[in-house]
Amino acid sequence: MSLTGTPFFVLLIVATVFCVVGTMVLWSLLRGPRSLRWVLRLLMIGCCQLTAISVVATWINNSYGLYASWDDLLGRDNSTGTVAMPGPPPDRAKFTRGDTGLMDTYFRGAHSKLSGEVVVWTPPQYDSPQYRNTRFPVVMLLHGVPGSPASWIEHGGIPKDFQQLVNQGTVHPFILAMPVVDPGGIDTDCTDVPDRKVATWMARDVPELISRKFRTLPGAHGWGLMGYSTGGFCAARLPLVYPSVFAAGVALDPDPLTGDKGVIKDPALRERTSPTGLVRHSTAGVSLFLATSAQDRLSPPSYIQQFVRAAAGTRVQTQTLVLPSGGHNYNTWTRMYPDAFGFLSHRLDAPHTTRAKAPR
Repeated sequence: MSLTGTPFFVLLIVATVFCVVGTMVLWSLLRGPRSLRWVLRLLMIGCCQLTAISVVATWINNSYGLYASWDDLLGRDNSTGTVAMPGPPPDRAKFTRGDTGLMDTYFRGAHSKLSGEVVVWTPPQYDSPQYRNTRFPVVMLLHGVPGSPASWIEHGGIPKDFQQLVNQGTVHPFILAMPVVDPGGIDTDCTDVPDRKVATWMARDVPELISRKFRTLPGAHGWGLMGYSTGGFCAARLPLVYPSVFAAGVALDPDPLTGDKGVIKDPALRERTSPTGLVRHSTAGVSLFLATSAQDRLSPPSYIQQFVRAAAGTRVQTQTLVLPSGGHNYNTWTRMYPDAFGFLSHRLDAPHTTRAKAPR
């Protein structure tokens, strides 16, 4: 019986009621020496307290996801299977709005069993009365490693820089979602590996959560990705693997698009899972924007040029940008925003009304 399942929780409630009722009925019916009667009564009281505490503890665990399984609770090694991280399930995930208008939550994905933070920003139009029946496209912003979703806010000028582009009329409004790209601090280059399904977390769990909680456009042309460094690698990779989820991706100063030897050590697996390896055999009709600067030693133009050559003759559409100057830093990436968000605005649908019932 699952630790976090409803049957176990119901069983504890029934046991608690049974203990309380049994204690009330048997309290005055006990027979025997006085000392024995007191010992039995203390045992009955202890059973009532134990079951009641178990109900409360299980409710707290189910709400906050402190332990994901019996193995997790008992500290048993389960490394032979998929890692199951603690965290509240999607239906219990609650977004908390901060003073800046950003909302964040922490949850455990139903498919990957991984947990992590997701920060969301909605454009001003989202809460305007005239847009109450409008659904919005989503751009998932993917941070580098090391890094976190907060990196976009603290160093990347999000959402202020993006809102300025919307105000200028050069891009249309998006919901911006910033998930952690390395749940538990383990980087897999957004790839599913035997015990850690990070690609599933990014392409299934996070989009399903955002779609559940916000008015989002359905279909791949309502969803795009933009990332820098490792996040840029992910933004190039995920549309190739999940074209039915993401129609477009923007890779700013991406890590080597042939794969990182320090992350995916198996050469054959790295070839199969890297963007350059994937695009050679891709039949996906997705669009990718790849950008760097001529001075970036960590992400030189040759990475992008090699990828574009591999994509030639496929249905993958590529657009590139090479700035004449700039390093592997936020000053360079923010200078790419107008072209990057403009690319996504042309490849993804604008906000519009659909027949599907939308969350409030």
